[in-house]
Amino acid sequence: MLSPRAETILKYIVGQYIAKARPVPSQSITDEYQLGVSSATIRNEMAYLEQEGYITRPHPSAGSVPSDKGYRHYVESLGEIKLPLAEQRLVSHLFHQVEKELDEWLHLAATLMAQMVHNTVVVTIPKPKASQLKHLELVSLQDYVALVSLILSGIKVKQQLITFSQMIDQAELTAIANKLTANYSGLTSSQITAKGSGLTSTEQQITDSLVNIMETEDDREYEEQYLDGLHFMLSQPEFAHNQRMLTLMELVEERSLLKSIIPAELAGNSVQVIIGKENKLEAFHDYSLVINRYGLPEEAIGTISVIGPTRMPYAHTIATVGYLSSVLSRLAARLYGKEIPAEPDSDANN
Repeated sequence: MLSPRAETILKYIVGQYIAKARPVPSQSITDEYQLGVSSATIRNEMAYLEQEGYITRPHPSAGSVPSDKGYRHYVESLGEIKLPLAEQRLVSHLFHQVEKELDEWLHLAATLMAQMVHNTVVVTIPKPKASQLKHLELVSLQDYVALVSLILSGIKVKQQLITFSQMIDQAELTAIANKLTANYSGLTSSQITAKGSGLTSTEQQITDSLVNIMETEDDREYEEQYLDGLHFMLSQPEFAHNQRMLTLMELVEERSLLKSIIPAELAGNSVQVIIGKENKLEAFHDYSLVINRYGLPEEAIGTISVIGPTRMPYAHTIATVGYLSSVLSRLAARLYGKEIPAEPDSDANN
């Protein structure tokens, strides 16, 4: 535990370094804060913070910069943070201007939040942990060829061609589609596989096809995403000549950015912060990630993330991610005919 004075000094160093991107000298603390102690005492406190790993100095005569441990302590000390009402009203107003379609909401969320936090933002489309079949359609295209069309949970439509060894007409295809929809509606691919018995060879072939489609969909992670604000991070002084930016750009181009840095399991629905070397990928040890889930746990879940340097304005970023995730959760709920109440002190009525 840090003393109140050491806590104050650390908070000042973090705040100043976030704002100015320059090492913070002890004299600036003496000048700015009336702590009622000598400059020597402040230097002693800073030496203690350095010894305990909360701050570091680029070289002996330089000022101090926060370490990952210092940023972590700072973030943990923030407590509950709310987005200012003026910014809540702006978000609410802008979301009321867009059409009620998921892709427009997510595009607006990425663009708006990038402007608000001045870092890179990635929003993924909500996706269930395991797809459930809602409806099956079979459409005859030729004597031996049909189109398999699945409606899955998460309001997704997937299609695939299937070729039969014998001729089959539309009437028979419709009958099979109705039967399989009745048998499999609401089931996952593994449940369909376990249940599939007493089927004709044609019905089994179609079942195998739809199971394959659903398994492929379940294996996809973070492929559908809305990214904005990369230019904000590229303009940060930390990355002006940093070779690790090349890794970031490669991951963005390969659409595997989030898969590389998001933890396997996100705990609960609270905002999580991953700082510097807490990232599992070494190339991201200069970055921090602020992330939250949104959506409906029983239907579909997406993520909303901010990626930036460890010198990130954590308080405002955490508040923005938290608020935008609640807005997107309410919008996603309406797609499923449900309602999530707005927070009591929120001015937004999305």
